[in-house]
Amino acid sequence: MPESSASASEAQASAFPDGTTDYVPLRSGAKFDPKKVHISDVPMTWGNWYKHVNWLNTTLIIFIPMIGFISAYWIPLKLATAIFSAIYYFNTGLGITAGYHRLWSHNSFRASLPLRIYLAAVGAGAVEGSIRWWSKGHRAHHRYTDTEKDPYAVRKGFLYSHFGWMVMKQNPKALGRTDITDLNEDSIVVWQHCHYLKCVIAMGLVFPTAFCGLMFNDWLGGFVYAGILRICVVQQATFCVNSLAHWLGDQPFDDRHSPRDHVITALITLGEGYHNFHHQFPSDYRNAIEWWQYDPTKWMIVLWKYVGLATDLKQFRANEIEKGRVQQLQKKLDQKRHTLDWGIPLEQLPVVDWDDFVAGSKDGKALVAIAGVIHDVAAFIKDHPGGKALISSAIGKDATAIFNGGVYGHSNAAHNLLSTMRVGVLRGGCEVEIWKRAQFENKDVAYINDSAGQRIVRAGAQVTRVAQPMASADAA
Repeated sequence: MPESSASASEAQASAFPDGTTDYVPLRSGAKFDPKKVHISDVPMTWGNWYKHVNWLNTTLIIFIPMIGFISAYWIPLKLATAIFSAIYYFNTGLGITAGYHRLWSHNSFRASLPLRIYLAAVGAGAVEGSIRWWSKGHRAHHRYTDTEKDPYAVRKGFLYSHFGWMVMKQNPKALGRTDITDLNEDSIVVWQHCHYLKCVIAMGLVFPTAFCGLMFNDWLGGFVYAGILRICVVQQATFCVNSLAHWLGDQPFDDRHSPRDHVITALITLGEGYHNFHHQFPSDYRNAIEWWQYDPTKWMIVLWKYVGLATDLKQFRANEIEKGRVQQLQKKLDQKRHTLDWGIPLEQLPVVDWDDFVAGSKDGKALVAIAGVIHDVAAFIKDHPGGKALISSAIGKDATAIFNGGVYGHSNAAHNLLSTMRVGVLRGGCEVEIWKRAQFENKDVAYINDSAGQRIVRAGAQVTRVAQPMASADAA
């Protein structure tokens, strides 16, 4: 394609009216000039490396936690502070998993005003950005998974998807666009976004410090453990959804993209580890659909429903979920089938006259005809479970009846093994030649191919298997 045509196609694609608009900052003073060359498009050098770093995010997720770890050497951890830190960790984690993620990013349930205020407050305490910013990026991640427009594509590297995308500046124009009109119409989302730094300081540091100070007389412990280190742990746990959940585990519903399911990721992320399911069914309020799978976020949403705080919990139909599972299982079966030896396909075998088949047998070849297919059993004679004599007696003959119950009704495994010994097809030989002729003439043929184009041979449906004639009364 000429370069001008390619450019025109890209321009047309970018101008497609998909209902989305460029991200517009709401905070006063936030400016972005789309005509100015963004620093991320400039090669990094020793002279400009510091310009590529997002220093605010770097301070929040690297420098401040380092201060906390260093301070912990001198500040003892009290039991009461430790218990509160764990409880507050769970709450701020829910602010992200149940609030930022399942409520605002995917609208998987509806929350009452008190619940929305709570989730917005504790979500700010996790110090992972505002609801509006976080949800916009997450929707882009789902829409452009594993592409250049994915804000935290794992294909750019594990560490990049974990936190590299936050510590290094990204060009907003290079990221995928999404529709966030619903978030712009949510007063709580807009208020939290416009006052985000105040919310972070209040819920991330001031509240846990004051609580531990007033309740346990542990001001420094509250600041370090319930504040700084708790923030660090909840951040790293959440970041695992972007990195570990795209790297570790199985793909039971689809393997065209990177998301995976694994219990370890679920344990780390308050139930967000069944990511393959989530990317296939994003508006489902559940990540774990089995009762025994770990998903405390789901359990809390159900609890909120019972107490009247949450409604309209969305679930995909079980029929659609199982269809996806079956299709992926079939794909894996096809991939496994492709690695196995099913013998030379019938359409690739030479057609041999009966006289030539007999002559070849007399010339020392161990040829046996079964259901119109010629097999070379020379390498198997000595290993035949029924002994050499029986199989040798069938050489140069039509052993269809013998193989299919006349002497012994051979097993499914025997038919499969026999298929690997094919060397030809008898002219006019039973249904095989009819099948070959019908395929050559493009007529309807009763066979099924897998996703790789190979013919599927079901157990009991091998071409060499012929039904035994039913016994009938003797003639009078």
